Amino acid sequence: MSTYVYGITASSHPALPKDMGGVGDPPGSVRVLKEGELAALVSDAPDGLRPKRRELLAHSHVLAEAGSAGCVLPMRFGSVAPDDDTVTGVLAERAEHYRERLTALDGKVEYNVKASHAEEAVLHRVLSANPEIRAMTEANRTSGGGSYEQRLQLGEMVVAAIRAQEAEDATDVQHTLEPAADAVSVGPDSSGWLANVSFLVGRDSAETFLTAVEQLRKGHPHLELRVNGPLPPYSFVEPGPAEPAGTMSDAERAQE
Repeated sequence: MSTYVYGITASSHPALPKDMGGVGDPPGSVRVLKEGELAALVSDAPDGLRPKRRELLAHSHVLAEAGSAGCVLPMRFGSVAPDDDTVTGVLAERAEHYRERLTALDGKVEYNVKASHAEEAVLHRVLSANPEIRAMTEANRTSGGGSYEQRLQLGEMVVAAIRAQEAEDATDVQHTLEPAADAVSVGPDSSGWLANVSFLVGRDSAETFLTAVEQLRKGHPHLELRVNGPLPPYSFVEPGPAEPAGTMSDAERAQE
């Protein structure tokens, strides 16, 4: 049977609670595979695993329980290896990388910040900041709406101005919050979001970071911010050297 991997930690990590269950129905029994100074938290991988809410929560629960006792490098939901020997082989092959990451991420959590525009507010901001758009809007209004070409030109100008504002705001989100974090990871583009950024934050600095988020909200009322965290530091494990084909593959983030 293939092996489901939740995370990687030090072999000296405190023992997990007895009878801890993981993914699957019934929940698979979580166990520890040790290789030198490292260990992997695993269970038997169930057939037909899908990213349903119950399974995502089970994955997150294992990481939360283990993370409460010490640093854990979280694997993304759906990380599966062919067998236990493959897992321990990867631990041995990438031992230096994983040890470095455990040291670097000890005592740290991830906050993911996504930003989008409040439609009415950003339109007002664009109109206020662009005299040419305001003048054309007023000219079209006084002429009964303007010609098709005039309306098309106005629409193109508004779209271009909003895109420019999106780029400016995406930069502001990262630059405003970056000083309150230890590291930053820019996520993939996501439909509906102008910024998708993860921040690595010390547990004892979380209040400072969240205060910076509130200041960003106050200074940018045209932005809608969604903050998810504290989370295991998914975005900061880093892939390191290439893994052998068929080992710990990613599916979907447990926190999404």
